[in-house]
Amino acid sequence: MYCTVLFDLDGTLTDPKEGITKSVAYALAYFGIVVEDTDTLIPFIGPPLVDSFMERYGFPREKALEAVEKYREYFAPTGIFENKVYLGIPEMLAKLQEKGITLALATSKPEVFAKKITAKFGLDQYLAEQCGSELNGDRIKKADVIEECLKRIGAKKEETVMIGDKSHDVLGAKAAGVASIAVRWGYALPGELEKAAPDAIAEDIAALYRMLTE
Repeated sequence: MYCTVLFDLDGTLTDPKEGITKSVAYALAYFGIVVEDTDTLIPFIGPPLVDSFMERYGFPREKALEAVEKYREYFAPTGIFENKVYLGIPEMLAKLQEKGITLALATSKPEVFAKKITAKFGLDQYLAEQCGSELNGDRIKKADVIEECLKRIGAKKEETVMIGDKSHDVLGAKAAGVASIAVRWGYALPGELEKAAPDAIAEDIAALYRMLTE
């Protein structure tokens, strides 16, 4: 049983599909790119936005940074709360907390936004710490977020596991030297998790709970 469990936010604790895809579409529209089907923007869920704008639309870095600013124009007041908690997550967090396991948030999302989301849905009561990226672009790599989170709570790497739904969660955990468990209910592409090779893959919340407590 792990002493410390770090959770990703988007696609792991909450389903942010509506808010994120609408925010990305808003940003792209500023550059004259019209997206009719926002489901095509689902790959933006999880990874750092700057990287996604560069990789998926060929934006140079400066343009990608500008796109992130436009994204936030919609996301900050509206898209942030076009979100919902996955069924069973609060109950699982409560039971893990009752067992004395330290729970924390480690997300590539800006920390200020992440904290508003967890507070909105009452998830903050289960989290000993919440760590994310900075609005100025600092600490966007998952490994850096994990390292910062471990530093804040004083956790040992060998007693820590990272829970996430995307390959960058798994790869970030490996780079930071902690174990990882990937979850199926998020937004990984077919074969993405297998390629990243986490320590385990949880098919559902019940399976994840068993992995963390047995």
